[in-house]
Amino acid sequence: MIRYIAKLVFNINIDKGKHNSQFDEQTRLIEAKNLEEAFFKARKIGKSEEVEFTNNESKTVNWKFIDVSNLYALNDVKDGEQIYSTTHESEDAGSFIQFIRQKSMLIQAKNLTFA
Repeated sequence: MIRYIAKLVFNINIDKGKHNSQFDEQTRLIEAKNLEEAFFKARKIGKSEEVEFTNNESKTVNWKFIDVSNLYALNDVKDGEQIYSTTHESEDAGSFIQFIRQKSMLIQAKNLTFA
């Protein structure tokens, strides 16, 4: 079996389109015999995770799977090589930087041994 990284994209629609659509990009690990099998397995996972529910504000939330947008074989990836990138735009850069540093500190506090 070969390991692949797949990016699955979902459209999050709240209150039947009365709010801006949101898009969730998920990076998943897929094990398959070849690229074709990995692609269809990733699609199957995406379809299986479509859901509709009512949120705490009594609004209907619909997660609809769009498709697989990227697929990479991990055996082709070298140590330190980039496998995913995304760009964020923010009106408050300081808050975004602080948020990222807090997430990093959480990883360190939970998982790393300090000298």
